[in-house]
Amino acid sequence: MSSPSPIHVIGGGLAGSEAAWQIAGAGVPVVLHEMRGVPGVKTDAHHTDGLAELVCSNSFRSDDWEYNAVGLLHAEMRALDSIIMACGDLNQVPAGGALAVDREGFSQAVTAKLEAHPLVTVVREEIAGLPPEEWDNVIVATGPLTSPALAEAILKLTGEESLSFFDAIAPIVHADSIDFDIAWRQSRYDKEGPGGDAAAYVNCPMNREQYEAFIDALLAGPKAEFKEWENVPYFDGCLPIEVMAERGRETLRHGPMKPVGLTNPRDPQVKAHAIVQLRQDNALGTLFNMVGFQTKLKHGAQAEVFRMIPGLQDAQFARLGGLHRNTFLNSPKLLDRQLRLKAMPRLRFAGQVTGVEGYVESAAMGLLTGRLAAAERLGRPLEAPPQVTALGALVEHITGGHLDGPGGISKFQPMNINYGLLPPLEAPKVDAEGRKIPPKDRGRAKKRLMSLRAMDALKAWRDA
Repeated sequence: MSSPSPIHVIGGGLAGSEAAWQIAGAGVPVVLHEMRGVPGVKTDAHHTDGLAELVCSNSFRSDDWEYNAVGLLHAEMRALDSIIMACGDLNQVPAGGALAVDREGFSQAVTAKLEAHPLVTVVREEIAGLPPEEWDNVIVATGPLTSPALAEAILKLTGEESLSFFDAIAPIVHADSIDFDIAWRQSRYDKEGPGGDAAAYVNCPMNREQYEAFIDALLAGPKAEFKEWENVPYFDGCLPIEVMAERGRETLRHGPMKPVGLTNPRDPQVKAHAIVQLRQDNALGTLFNMVGFQTKLKHGAQAEVFRMIPGLQDAQFARLGGLHRNTFLNSPKLLDRQLRLKAMPRLRFAGQVTGVEGYVESAAMGLLTGRLAAAERLGRPLEAPPQVTALGALVEHITGGHLDGPGGISKFQPMNINYGLLPPLEAPKVDAEGRKIPPKDRGRAKKRLMSLRAMDALKAWRDA
């Protein structure tokens, strides 16, 4: 029996890497095309030619599958042999209740596993324009940094304008430049993460006067200008810190600088007015990411403004913050439930370009497109998972789960996974032992029931 002809995956980010792994796992040959590594070809945000490079945060967010929707997505992907989750687990660094990874070790692990797989061929080349016609089964996983030639070809084919938004990168600080006579290690509410560490974050406290002076400097600091992108909206999940400050002087105190759940061991009786948190960024613990501090401040101003933070007055920056542009499709109009382009069904789309937001969500769409493409190649039709799963809920969102505005104008926007995308359940009033659940705890109990339902449905879908 002859082996099936290969499926082509364009883009070696998280989604493309995951798609290639799933295809190969189904016994189908796959060619993974990645333009990074071609001399003279680069993107605005990547620094290496490694597969699955993380360009923003190093966090995959919460790993709590029972009570957090992204943790549930982690669990579903692990149940489906995700390469992204497996390599993330092997390269985790302390991050409280979150799963964060050593970015270099993670990328190297994904690259090594894919290059070693006998059914995977990695080709370093740019696919300019639409893929060749003889490629009858293609996954486009070029992400938010799709090359201009390919993006233009897709837009010409669909007749739809894509939507865009800014994505911002937070600075990274050298750990040995943090003043631990001021800062201390503690996770919010002392919550342990998947690695068992309850002191994963570095906390820098501010009193009211320091906070007000910091806000003044943040608002007054020179910002990078993007004349071509002036009217492009930001995604609310990755707002630049100064844009948040512009929405109100107290906004940051209720966002990334909230002081709740943390106690300064040097002065436990005094509550900080605001707290800046840093999260470990590499396995060695030598680099820390400023949580929520993505920024469009000009580089010269960043060091000056951020050194106003107590504990960071002598900070040395391994990387300053910045912005890059993201592009995504109007997926509800352009894609079917198989994530195929309606105008050219040989093309599937995966990752952030489909209108999901976040590393894990992007990889999840790669996982699904890989499985759907492999099933099609093998002549075994496969439906997307049911909407009660996190994976199925994301597919529903990007293929029709939103509402249009007046006059049928699309309001489709990128979305992180959240319980609001899953069909609701009524909050339970008693637990499994028949004990009454206090009203304040019923919402949490409902999340657990939704997660249990999702895992049961996901495993049934997998094993069917």
